[in-house]
Amino acid sequence: MAEMSVLPFMEHLVELRKRLIVIVVAVVIGMGVAWNLSGTMLSFIERPLTGQTYLTEIKKRVYLQVKERAPALYKQFKLEQEIGAPVKKHLLNYSAPLEPFFIQCKISMLAGFILVLPVVFHQVWQFIAPGLTRKERRMVVPFVTAASLTFCVGALFFLIVIWPVIINFSLSYEAEGLQSWFNISAYINFCLRLILIFGLIFELPILTLILSRFGLVSYQILSPKRKYALLASSIVAAFHADLITMFVIMIPMYLMYEISIWTALIFGKKKELSSEPVAA
Repeated sequence: MAEMSVLPFMEHLVELRKRLIVIVVAVVIGMGVAWNLSGTMLSFIERPLTGQTYLTEIKKRVYLQVKERAPALYKQFKLEQEIGAPVKKHLLNYSAPLEPFFIQCKISMLAGFILVLPVVFHQVWQFIAPGLTRKERRMVVPFVTAASLTFCVGALFFLIVIWPVIINFSLSYEAEGLQSWFNISAYINFCLRLILIFGLIFELPILTLILSRFGLVSYQILSPKRKYALLASSIVAAFHADLITMFVIMIPMYLMYEISIWTALIFGKKKELSSEPVAA
């Protein structure tokens, strides 16, 4: 009995090692493919430092509306100086040998990981497939496609919407005697970490969809636990030092939980009605 219990466990470890080796090889290949794209990705990450973001356009439009509807306030707060002020560009700095090279490696690794996401999720599915029925195994293509797309959507949502807000908020503290000086390692590592976090946050509805189709979770289970989800989101977000980043992570995480609840309600496994006649 002891040998029979140890054998499946060892087989699972061998299978896990096999899947991890495939994932690592795929990520390395993806890293090589994405190496030439790392410069473009770095420029996109640096974009908030140039001031050319959607926030600057919104700011100008708001100031122009104030000029038309409240000229007194427009003059009182000297908003014309804000509109006509030249865009200040900020540069990244490095202080260690080979620091830009290692940053390029990190960016290429993340970009390569995103390129091979279908392979990664396919290997995850293959690892859990032996415990599934034949009908459940047919969901591999929808799972891999949806999981890859939602991760990319989460990463793009962060880079396009959230990242400029964080950087603009940080730059707003500049004043006379207080200037920003961004180290490239701190800047890029912070951004890459949040890209991964947002990609994983957007995976929550897909995970809920799969579990609800298997009957492991349901709307009735998830709906009463909203307060616990809010608490868990706060705890996960609290691991980040600054308050702004905490709320930036906590709010989307809780919103994904709400979407997961409705996903379980709409796509969850429906309980079959009993065909036995009910006694009078």
